[in-house]
Amino acid sequence: MADLQNELHPTTEVGGLPLEEPPFDEDPAPQVPYACDPLERAREILTDHPVADGYGSLPWVLRGLPWYDLELGESAVDTDIPRLREGQVGAVFWALHLPEGAERAVAVTLEQIDLVRTVVAAHPEGLRPARTAGQIIDARNCGRVAVLLGPAGAPALDDSLAVLRVLHTLGLRVLTLAGTSWASEAGLSRFGEEVVREMNRLGVIADLSGASDATIARTLTLSKAPVLCTRSAARALRPHPDNLSDEQLAALGRAKGVCMVPLTADQTGPGLKDVADHLDHIRAVAGPASVALSGVYDSPAAHPEDLPDPSAYPHLITELLRRGWPDSDITLLTWDNLQRALRGADFLARAAQERREASTVTRGELDGA
Repeated sequence: MADLQNELHPTTEVGGLPLEEPPFDEDPAPQVPYACDPLERAREILTDHPVADGYGSLPWVLRGLPWYDLELGESAVDTDIPRLREGQVGAVFWALHLPEGAERAVAVTLEQIDLVRTVVAAHPEGLRPARTAGQIIDARNCGRVAVLLGPAGAPALDDSLAVLRVLHTLGLRVLTLAGTSWASEAGLSRFGEEVVREMNRLGVIADLSGASDATIARTLTLSKAPVLCTRSAARALRPHPDNLSDEQLAALGRAKGVCMVPLTADQTGPGLKDVADHLDHIRAVAGPASVALSGVYDSPAAHPEDLPDPSAYPHLITELLRRGWPDSDITLLTWDNLQRALRGADFLARAAQERREASTVTRGELDGA
């Protein structure tokens, strides 16, 4: 104890005379990890590493509203700029939805891209378009929320690699590999594999949420870029079809992919602590570098209690701090893992474009008819 006392209060000299050491406190105050309560500490962490939300459905909801103002606040939706700021959200992916069995898939997707552009342009003090990790950081440094396009559904390609390239030119960053003949329960067809290669060449990231087990396994083997599961939790805790088994989570971790846990009651459970249980489990199985967050707000899904909209993110981080998550793992969860996936996809794309020309093959050439 004396050694510790001397280390904390070293004796110094002024004018050759030793200073008197402070008296020893026989009943020192207990040491705490932080000088503030967990919620305050959560907000401090999010100041430097805000939430990158992997899935939002706001564009689809806004299609049906005659008027809205996201800057002042909009009661008709879950997501607006005041709630994004309160929740310390730094980036959000806006999904480009396709209704079940929708026709005109390309046109519906383009209409939503046009709507996103209009919405972002109408709210320049709160929102900024982004495509890359660097642009996300620029938006954060300017006090704006970065808005990225995706995921879009695979039917939006209309079985055309040219359409994929056009969508990428318009800003698409994530494509869900499900709902088509070339990404089905049977897995990826030969054309599906060519789609993944072209996505790698462009820097469009594969989303495996909702994909079949065969498609997940083949894509993890084939893709050179990190993949995302934009709305998947742990199947071991809740047997939802879009959740991932422990085997899949471990494979995702080995592939440096990211599982983005959705804040939906049907996939994670009815409460905030249920969401935290899934985050604990995925962190343990896939590793802290393979877990992130997806609000899935403005969708028909019910949200866990205490997580009704994006403003509640600090409360979820508070729960993780109480469970002993170190700051480093929380910053991976909220910000760094998605940034790494974007950077990895862009780095691979730059290298691939030097080696590989744009693919012009058709589904008929590879899969027949």
